[in-house]
Amino acid sequence: MEALYGLLLPFLGTSLGAASVFFMKKAMSDGLQKGLTGFAAGVMTAASVWSLLIPAIERSEELGKWSFAPAAAGLWLGFLFLLALDHIIPHLHWGSAQPEGPSSRLRRTTMMVLAVTLHNIPEGMAVGAGYLAGDTEITAMGVLALSLGIAVQNFPEGAIVSMPLRAEGEGKLRAFAGGVLSGVVEPIGALVTILAAELLVPALPYLLGFAAGAMLYVVVEEMIPEMSQGRHSHIGVLAFAAGFSVMMVLDVALG
Repeated sequence: MEALYGLLLPFLGTSLGAASVFFMKKAMSDGLQKGLTGFAAGVMTAASVWSLLIPAIERSEELGKWSFAPAAAGLWLGFLFLLALDHIIPHLHWGSAQPEGPSSRLRRTTMMVLAVTLHNIPEGMAVGAGYLAGDTEITAMGVLALSLGIAVQNFPEGAIVSMPLRAEGEGKLRAFAGGVLSGVVEPIGALVTILAAELLVPALPYLLGFAAGAMLYVVVEEMIPEMSQGRHSHIGVLAFAAGFSVMMVLDVALG
């Protein structure tokens, strides 16, 4: 039951953030948008290091000086996996007029939901990989910290989906539903990872590195440019530091 709660925490964070469309009358300001994006980027970066890469290296200690190799290989696989998804799934980032991926007749709002859904795939895998390692290097509290940290950063992500959808003319219920749907892939990704445990546990260091690489790809390719371009870039930078600190404290204090 505790594992189930941990798997659903990130999805709950996304849903609560999406619900902001019901009590926020205006579209998010540019400064708030950069702050929320920066905070989420900071949480994801810290989670990649403390909750994924370091445990992956520790699990490969028997390799001696080469203990970094599985984590590094998984990291690259994660980057390449997200790069491939970026090119084969049509999506549109908030604030951008140019869709990415193959040409598509999908609505702008649909492609905006797909853009955030891409974020959430590696986050779900990260939580699932953490639970697979929960009886080894990563303690149960450490895994809970990972789930809680991702849930915290998913709150602004849910708002980042629902509020722009509302600004695009969607009704409140449809905007909320779009935010919720963008987070559905997280518990699904985590469950798929756990159900495949017998195949993945022998390669767990690679899997942890893979999840870290996929999350870092999202941070570098999208979040950092969004938070640092134009006016109010300092807000995004400070929020990144805040998000990084929150996730670091959660992981160290609870792990």
